[in-house]
Order: sequence, then C-alpha cells, then structure tokens
Amino acid sequence: MVAVLPDPPRYQGLRRKLVDHLRAQGIRDERVLAAMEKVPRHLFVESGLWEHAYEDRALPIAGGQTISQPYTVAFQTQLLEIVPGCKVLEIGTGSGYQAAILAEMGAEVYSIERVRELYQRAKALLHDLGYRVHVRWGDGRLGWPTHAPYDRIILTAATPEIPPPLISQLAEGGRFVAPLGAPNSTQAMTLLIMENGQLRQTQHGQFRFVPLQ
Repeated sequence: MVAVLPDPPRYQGLRRKLVDHLRAQGIRDERVLAAMEKVPRHLFVESGLWEHAYEDRALPIAGGQTISQPYTVAFQTQLLEIVPGCKVLEIGTGSGYQAAILAEMGAEVYSIERVRELYQRAKALLHDLGYRVHVRWGDGRLGWPTHAPYDRIILTAATPEIPPPLISQLAEGGRFVAPLGAPNSTQAMTLLIMENGQLRQTQHGQFRFVPLQ
C-alpha cells in the first residue's frame, strides 16, 4: 500500500514556479519538466528544509551528501533523452529524487548507493511514493552487472574518469551522462554515446558535484 505523504497545494504551486524557472533557464524537454512538476522534492530533504525545497539550489542530506540543484537534475535528465521503458542505471541514489524523476518519466530504474543510511531512506521513500525503483546498497563504481546492459547510465557524483565496469554495462546506442573532473573543483558535464562499440564524447558546461567514493 502506498503511503499518503504531505503535499500541500502551496508546494504544488512552488513546483509550477520552479518549472517555469527551469524552462526560462533553457530546459526544453517537456517530459522532464512535467516530471519535475509532479515529484514532491520537499519529501526528499529534512522537514526543516521543506520551505527551501523548490529553490533552485542544492541542499544538504545525510552522510555529508547533497540533493542536487533542480537545474542540474533537469539538465542531466534532458541529456539522457529518456524514453518510456528504457533501462537506466543510476550511480549515487542519494536522496532518491533523481531516481523518482526517471521513474516518473517511465524508465526502469536501477540505482546504487554506498551510504547505507541514504540507501535505506531512499528505498523506503520511493516505495511510499509508489515508484518501483530497484535500489541497492553497494559500490556504484562496479555497476550492477546482473541487469546489464543499460540503455542509459547516469553518474551523480564527480569522478576524474569513468570506472571501466560501467562502460562495459552500457548498451550499444546507449547514453551515459557524468560530471568528469577533479573533486573539490568544477566538473564538465559529459555525454558519452556508445556507437559501434566505441564511445563518442561531448561536453556540456561546468557543474559542481560531491566526489564519487
């Protein structure tokens, strides 16, 4: 049974304003925007931060991690070009918000989180919201080979280079979005597309993420 969770009309209005802001900032994928208007971001942060949940900024969560800025979530998701039914591997579940957006768009989501507290919280919340996301506690750098290959892979933490096991789990024609660069600096948002067994790489602006561990 799906739990009934608080989503006051005021917060629904704030989500609509956030979506208008994201559209003005250049997010063009209407399916991404529709998902972000529906998923209640405030539930993915501590209740003391609910009033800030629909500001376009990152917020702290447990384990010294953050829930990414909404624009960053929208930007990465737009680069993925999600289609209903595609299989997505997410490295770094964090709060579970990104996984909820992907699931709302009709993706089959497999997500890995190394911080046990975050894993437990995200798994429970996603279940209570009715999202059938497969969540696993473990080292995301190893991927989830049991369910490979994946049509899409998204990395939600900074790394100087893509861990080789993840590349091997990307399907032909698949898209891989990751912030590449040194920790404690800015990273280049990088799109990799698997074509004829080779990766074609393009960069799409600078962002800042917590390091992949």
